[in-house]
Amino acid sequence: MKKQITTLTIAAVAFISGLGINNFAMSDVPANYKIAIVDVNAVVQKSAQVQALKKEQQEKLQELQKWLETVRADVQKQSTKEGKEKLVKKYDAEFAKKQEAIKKNYATKLQAIDKSISATIAAEAKAKNYNLVLSKGVVLYGGEDITASISKIVK
Repeated sequence: MKKQITTLTIAAVAFISGLGINNFAMSDVPANYKIAIVDVNAVVQKSAQVQALKKEQQEKLQELQKWLETVRADVQKQSTKEGKEKLVKKYDAEFAKKQEAIKKNYATKLQAIDKSISATIAAEAKAKNYNLVLSKGVVLYGGEDITASISKIVK
Protein backbone atom coordinates (compact mmCIF):
# COMPACT_ATOMS: atom_id res chain seq x y z
CA MET A 1 0.00 0.00 0.00
CA LYS A 2 2.81 2.38 0.94
CA LYS A 3 4.60 1.54 -2.32
CA GLN A 4 1.47 2.45 -4.33
CA ILE A 5 1.14 5.79 -2.56
CA THR A 6 4.81 6.58 -3.22
CA THR A 7 4.43 5.66 -6.90
CA LEU A 8 1.27 7.76 -7.18
CA THR A 9 2.98 10.73 -5.53
CA ILE A 10 5.98 10.51 -7.88
CA ALA A 11 3.67 10.29 -10.90
CA ALA A 12 1.69 13.34 -9.73
CA VAL A 13 4.85 15.39 -9.16
CA ALA A 14 6.18 14.40 -12.60
CA PHE A 15 2.88 15.35 -14.25
CA ILE A 16 2.71 18.75 -12.55
CA SER A 17 6.37 19.43 -13.38
CA GLY A 18 5.72 18.52 -17.00
CA LEU A 19 2.83 20.98 -17.19
CA GLY A 20 4.98 23.71 -15.73
CA ILE A 21 7.82 23.06 -18.16
CA ASN A 22 5.37 22.98 -21.07
CA ASN A 23 3.84 26.31 -20.08
CA PHE A 24 7.30 27.84 -19.70
CA ALA A 25 8.39 26.55 -23.12
CA MET A 26 5.24 27.87 -24.79
CA SER A 27 5.68 31.31 -23.21
CA ASP A 28 8.56 32.02 -25.61
CA VAL A 29 6.42 31.60 -28.74
CA PRO A 30 6.32 34.88 -30.70
CA ALA A 31 2.94 36.47 -31.43
CA ASN A 32 3.38 36.11 -35.20
CA TYR A 33 4.10 32.35 -35.02
CA LYS A 34 1.88 30.68 -37.62
CA ILE A 35 0.63 27.15 -37.20
CA ALA A 36 -1.14 25.18 -39.92
CA ILE A 37 -2.95 21.89 -39.72
CA VAL A 38 -3.48 19.35 -42.49
CA ASP A 39 -5.78 16.33 -42.63
CA VAL A 40 -3.24 14.11 -44.37
CA ASN A 41 -5.68 11.21 -44.68
CA ALA A 42 -8.15 13.40 -46.58
CA VAL A 43 -5.39 14.62 -48.90
CA VAL A 44 -4.28 11.06 -49.57
CA GLN A 45 -7.83 9.84 -50.21
CA LYS A 46 -8.46 12.63 -52.73
CA SER A 47 -5.12 12.17 -54.50
CA ALA A 48 -5.41 11.07 -58.12
CA GLN A 49 -2.07 9.27 -57.75
CA VAL A 50 -3.39 7.17 -54.88
CA GLN A 51 -6.59 6.38 -56.77
CA ALA A 52 -4.55 5.26 -59.79
CA LEU A 53 -2.32 3.14 -57.57
CA LYS A 54 -5.35 1.46 -55.98
CA LYS A 55 -6.78 0.72 -59.42
CA GLU A 56 -3.44 -0.70 -60.57
CA GLN A 57 -3.25 -2.85 -57.44
CA GLN A 58 -6.77 -4.22 -58.05
CA GLU A 59 -5.86 -5.09 -61.64
CA LYS A 60 -2.72 -6.92 -60.54
CA LEU A 61 -4.67 -8.86 -57.93
CA GLN A 62 -7.25 -9.82 -60.56
CA GLU A 63 -4.43 -11.05 -62.82
CA LEU A 64 -3.08 -13.08 -59.92
CA GLN A 65 -6.54 -14.55 -59.33
CA LYS A 66 -6.78 -15.59 -63.01
CA TRP A 67 -3.33 -17.16 -62.74
CA LEU A 68 -4.48 -19.11 -59.67
CA GLU A 69 -7.48 -20.43 -61.59
CA THR A 70 -5.14 -21.62 -64.36
CA VAL A 71 -2.90 -23.24 -61.75
CA ARG A 72 -5.83 -25.07 -60.15
CA ALA A 73 -6.89 -26.43 -63.52
CA ASP A 74 -3.32 -27.53 -64.26
CA VAL A 75 -3.06 -29.32 -60.91
CA GLN A 76 -6.42 -31.05 -61.46
CA LYS A 77 -5.17 -32.41 -64.78
CA GLN A 78 -2.44 -34.36 -63.04
CA SER A 79 -3.36 -38.00 -62.65
CA THR A 80 -0.97 -38.97 -59.87
CA LYS A 81 -0.80 -37.71 -56.31
CA GLU A 82 2.97 -37.17 -56.63
CA GLY A 83 2.48 -35.12 -59.79
CA LYS A 84 -0.09 -32.94 -58.06
CA GLU A 85 2.14 -32.43 -55.03
CA LYS A 86 5.10 -31.52 -57.24
CA LEU A 87 3.03 -28.95 -59.16
CA VAL A 88 1.53 -27.51 -55.98
CA LYS A 89 5.01 -27.04 -54.52
CA LYS A 90 6.21 -25.38 -57.74
CA TYR A 91 3.19 -23.11 -57.96
CA ASP A 92 3.35 -22.20 -54.26
CA ALA A 93 6.86 -20.85 -54.80
CA GLU A 94 5.76 -18.93 -57.90
CA PHE A 95 2.73 -17.54 -56.07
CA ALA A 96 4.89 -16.32 -53.20
CA LYS A 97 7.25 -14.56 -55.64
CA LYS A 98 4.39 -12.94 -57.54
CA GLN A 99 2.66 -11.84 -54.35
CA GLU A 100 5.89 -10.40 -52.92
CA ALA A 101 6.58 -8.52 -56.16
CA ILE A 102 3.09 -6.99 -56.09
CA LYS A 103 3.48 -5.93 -52.44
CA LYS A 104 6.94 -4.49 -53.02
CA ASN A 105 5.81 -2.54 -56.10
CA TYR A 106 2.81 -1.15 -54.20
CA ALA A 107 4.91 -0.15 -51.19
CA THR A 108 7.53 1.55 -53.37
CA LYS A 109 4.94 3.57 -55.28
CA LEU A 110 3.03 4.46 -52.11
CA GLN A 111 6.24 5.67 -50.49
CA ALA A 112 6.97 7.88 -53.51
CA ILE A 113 3.46 9.36 -53.32
CA ASP A 114 3.91 9.97 -49.59
CA LYS A 115 7.18 11.82 -50.21
CA SER A 116 5.50 13.88 -52.91
CA ILE A 117 2.61 14.85 -50.62
CA SER A 118 5.01 15.69 -47.78
CA ALA A 119 7.08 17.86 -50.12
CA THR A 120 3.93 19.63 -51.31
CA ILE A 121 2.89 20.34 -47.72
CA ALA A 122 6.36 21.66 -46.88
CA ALA A 123 6.46 23.86 -49.99
CA GLU A 124 3.00 25.29 -49.31
CA ALA A 125 3.91 25.94 -45.67
CA LYS A 126 7.05 27.82 -46.69
CA ALA A 127 5.18 29.77 -49.37
CA LYS A 128 2.57 30.91 -46.83
CA ASN A 129 5.14 31.52 -44.07
CA TYR A 130 3.93 28.89 -41.61
CA ASN A 131 6.34 28.10 -38.82
CA LEU A 132 4.79 24.74 -37.97
CA VAL A 133 2.47 22.26 -39.71
CA LEU A 134 0.75 19.58 -37.67
CA SER A 135 -1.48 16.68 -38.57
CA LYS A 136 -5.13 17.47 -37.91
CA GLY A 137 -5.46 14.30 -35.84
CA VAL A 138 -3.14 15.59 -33.12
CA VAL A 139 -4.59 19.10 -32.82
CA LEU A 140 -7.56 19.67 -30.55
CA TYR A 141 -7.86 23.39 -31.11
CA GLY A 142 -6.21 26.09 -33.16
CA GLY A 143 -4.12 26.34 -36.25
CA GLU A 144 -5.19 27.24 -39.74
CA ASP A 145 -6.52 24.30 -41.75
CA ILE A 146 -4.76 24.18 -45.13
CA THR A 147 -6.12 20.77 -46.18
CA ALA A 148 -8.20 22.15 -49.06
CA SER A 149 -5.32 24.07 -50.61
CA ILE A 150 -3.00 21.07 -50.32
CA SER A 151 -5.64 18.79 -51.86
CA LYS A 152 -5.95 21.13 -54.85
CA ILE A 153 -2.21 21.12 -55.42
CA VAL A 154 -1.82 17.36 -55.00
CA LYS A 155 -4.56 16.48 -57.48
